[in-house]
Amino acid sequence: MSELGSIDNPVKFKDQDYDALLQKCLKTAALFSDTVFAANQSSLGIPVDPDPKKGVKWLRPKEITSNAVFVEGTMGTTDICQGQLGNCWLLAALSCLTMHPQLFVKVVPSGQSLSESYAGIFRFRFWQYGEWVEVVVDDRLPVREGRLLFSYSRTTNEFWSALVEKAYAKLIGSYGSLKGGIISEGMEDFTGGIAYSLPVSSRPPRMLWRAITAALARSSLLSCFIHAASVKEIGTVTSEGLVKGHAYAITDTDKVQRVSEEVLLLRLRNPWGFVEYCGPWSDKCKDWDVIDNAQKARLALAKVEDGEFWIGIEDFCRLFNTVEMCSVNPDSMSGEAGDDTATPSWTLSSHQGTWVPMCSAGGSRRYPRSFWKNPQFQMVLSEKDVDDYDYGEDEDVEEEDGEDDVVVAPVSKTEKQREKKKKCTVLVELLQKYRRQKDQVNFLYIAFHIYKVPLELQDKPGSLDQQFFSNNSPVARSGKYRSIRSVWRKVHLEPGSYVLLASTYRPNLQGEFFLRVYTKTGNIQGFQDFPCTNNYSVMVMSKPVLPEDQFRVQKWFDEKAGSDDRVNAVQFMNLVNSVLEKDYELPLETCRQLIFGEDTGGRGRLSRAQAEKLLTSLRNLQSIFFQFDEDSSGTMSPFELSLALNAAGVECDNVVVQLLWERFGAGEQYLPFNGFVSCVARLQVLFDLFESETSPEVKDKGINAWLLKLLAV
Repeated sequence: MSELGSIDNPVKFKDQDYDALLQKCLKTAALFSDTVFAANQSSLGIPVDPDPKKGVKWLRPKEITSNAVFVEGTMGTTDICQGQLGNCWLLAALSCLTMHPQLFVKVVPSGQSLSESYAGIFRFRFWQYGEWVEVVVDDRLPVREGRLLFSYSRTTNEFWSALVEKAYAKLIGSYGSLKGGIISEGMEDFTGGIAYSLPVSSRPPRMLWRAITAALARSSLLSCFIHAASVKEIGTVTSEGLVKGHAYAITDTDKVQRVSEEVLLLRLRNPWGFVEYCGPWSDKCKDWDVIDNAQKARLALAKVEDGEFWIGIEDFCRLFNTVEMCSVNPDSMSGEAGDDTATPSWTLSSHQGTWVPMCSAGGSRRYPRSFWKNPQFQMVLSEKDVDDYDYGEDEDVEEEDGEDDVVVAPVSKTEKQREKKKKCTVLVELLQKYRRQKDQVNFLYIAFHIYKVPLELQDKPGSLDQQFFSNNSPVARSGKYRSIRSVWRKVHLEPGSYVLLASTYRPNLQGEFFLRVYTKTGNIQGFQDFPCTNNYSVMVMSKPVLPEDQFRVQKWFDEKAGSDDRVNAVQFMNLVNSVLEKDYELPLETCRQLIFGEDTGGRGRLSRAQAEKLLTSLRNLQSIFFQFDEDSSGTMSPFELSLALNAAGVECDNVVVQLLWERFGAGEQYLPFNGFVSCVARLQVLFDLFESETSPEVKDKGINAWLLKLLAV
């Protein structure tokens, strides 16, 4: 069976199995009713209309029209029209998808019908952060005053587009969650590709036309829009019939011969299904009168108000601001025609991560004391490659305000080309997850930075520290922090070791993210775990026992020990707390944990030597804790936990430290001394168990996997 999360074996959303549900419905002769995404107000996610006449009913297609079909003929760009929901970004992406049957069938599996084996159940697949997810829906659709409330087809008896929209709304949380978005989100979720913006002004018109033509030939999805100068301008129609702040699908390119002039054209579509461009080369423009019928037939020119129209490339560049492209793989991003049958030349590495407040959400470089705590990923590049110039790579990017003081001399394009050919091509995309939920869209400001790791630090275990990031500048970055779902950049780096940091602009913001890195195939690279290391015995336990502690232990044992010359947990707690300062006293449970970390022969009682060793270790841990208890409150912040662990000889990556905090910090903002002691004690037991483990499988997985598995127990 294919790997879980692949297009052939998608993850079942909410554990709903389409085949099992379909067979159950067919067997019982009952139409499927989805309880996960029920036909109610919660699924709509929009305010209730106070007018009772405008109440919403949920009807199945054949309750809306008796001759309802899933698809009428073939699927096409004009099948999709926008309803009473501001989701043109999603429908424009879907219009683009219909132009590429091999991509379309991934989202809309074939064989679905409103007649054959009909049970009121349908399935659709969407890419979500590294894996394909199959979403099951029933076919009850929201209707107001006899018409579909949201997406509909110009062919009034066709319902596939409305059902795709419902499935995507279920995936996100509600229909209301689809309001207002960037078309790149829909493009990526329909293809698993990489979406990026291209300013129209960045290329001369004819060069831009060639790039768009080549991208379409490589099955890229393309759209465009006109910037709105203000919120009030969004949705306004220009004198040319174009809508500002509105996503249009780019569905084709072609050219016609007008006398001796070659005219380059683009075909665009407004997801509304109406309101068309009325300038040169629009449907009813007289420019077409001088074009012969053969050319018009080739272009399938239709003079109907269906939202689709042609526009000349010069007028397009004058009227539009941005082209959005989504490429299924980086080879499709080159902007020049190429051999589509060639073997893919890229390797993908990906990683799921989290930003946890007070732990791994360190913020931007404006916060140097915590920036280094952001999730770090080591990247190794070994083989140089040659890469042609294309979009988005090594462009001058703006950094956070006040962070870059160095002025770099301009480099000519020829020099840039020569320099790039000596380096490794890398494409990085950082996506934040689950920020579009229910009726809220709350994107964090995100970015990533890449640093070159010097040779002397490449074998250093653990994450790189504050000093490294304070003393070094990034060699590449995504640009300014942006409040969008994903940021990306294509860069050229020298072979070597690098560390990549993913961060939010402000620290202590909760979030999840997906990071993917493409490099040229043959260029051995990948994310490497920072293996956790333990040098506790040297850093803490090797220090000699103080004479006064030795005297105190001997006296205590003489007075308190039982007939076996050992003390129990209560007696040990009293001994320890007579030595430690008041704010650093240990509770009984922590003392029990320390005792069971020793070899007591299963008796849970300490010998004199063990008590001396533990008391010395606790004194040393207290000294370490003092360094990070800046306000003398008897606590430390989680940002300081890994530093304190390092001082104790224990180095852990951010994922392990994060779990430690969840395990011993109990969700609090600050960790007391006894929590720190418990944390260290637990780690020592787990390190010792790993050392004694004989299973090759366990050893192959490594210490990090071992710690993550057992720390949660």
